[in-house]
Amino acid sequence: MPVSSFDLKRILRPNILKLKPYRCARDDYSEGILLDANENSYGPAYQVEISEGANGSEDLHISSGNNDLNLHRYPDPLGRKVKDRILKLRPSVPSVENIFLGVGSDEVIDMLVRITCTPGKDSILITPPTYGMYRVVANINDVNVVKVPLIVEGGEFQLDVDAVIQVAVDDPTIKIIWLCSPGNPTGTYLREEDVRRVLDSAFEGLVVIDEAYVDFVRADKGES
Repeated sequence: MPVSSFDLKRILRPNILKLKPYRCARDDYSEGILLDANENSYGPAYQVEISEGANGSEDLHISSGNNDLNLHRYPDPLGRKVKDRILKLRPSVPSVENIFLGVGSDEVIDMLVRITCTPGKDSILITPPTYGMYRVVANINDVNVVKVPLIVEGGEFQLDVDAVIQVAVDDPTIKIIWLCSPGNPTGTYLREEDVRRVLDSAFEGLVVIDEAYVDFVRADKGES
């Protein structure tokens, strides 16, 4: 769907929109004497110190002395320092507000399905052969799986764009289109123009591009 007409609230489940975010004291305080989280005030049993090695690598040293890692405290729930590092790795991302952290991509896949798809009613669209966790998560959440296979002739493993758009537009229960690029297990980098056609179509749900293996791709040659 064109960006100008995209409305995320139309895609999310109504009960999700009504949720009030959980807050804890660590959202407001990160320093001082913090007694709210049942942490060990005396520090971890073993202290770990990180120093720079000879080749620029990081060396770990375990000792009984104090250090500044605060391993006995819960980390920042928003992961601000991690997001800052990711922002340096991906400078095209506008800001840390555009970064979401999950416990691996599988958790993010599960969360996207849960906040958009009503169990026993809605669907996702996948393009097999593709990452198997999309189907597993859908089955766990009682969500239907619609399949539009990739074009596989000649080892192409590319989107059947017309079929993806037609099926997605004709079926209002489809809330997410999963596009894996580079593909797992195909290793194929999806053509950008094909992805853009799906994004610019009349489909009113989410188009999620799973780039878990993007660091192995040669975008200039369209291959992994």
